[in-house]
Amino acid sequence: MPTYAYACKDCGYDFDIFQSFTDSTLTECPQCQGSLRKKFNSVGVVFKGSGFYRTDSRDSKGSTVSAAPASSTPAAAPSSAPAAAAAS
Repeated sequence: MPTYAYACKDCGYDFDIFQSFTDSTLTECPQCQGSLRKKFNSVGVVFKGSGFYRTDSRDSKGSTVSAAPASSTPAAAPSSAPAAAAAS
């Protein structure tokens, strides 16, 4: 369950509470019965660097996937097409 932070507008009382996503927002201060406001904090997960997937998909040596197989595939297709045309 997520933790939500609340602060009283009247007395300044701050507290955190575990609430389900389906629970309604609290509106009354438990100490002075004043009005509450929900506090919003920064996000707990921050992705830094040049790329998330680029750094996580490397092999054990630390090198990236080679581009040689991708470039050899288009070269193989044109050379096999003329051979097939010459055989017929």
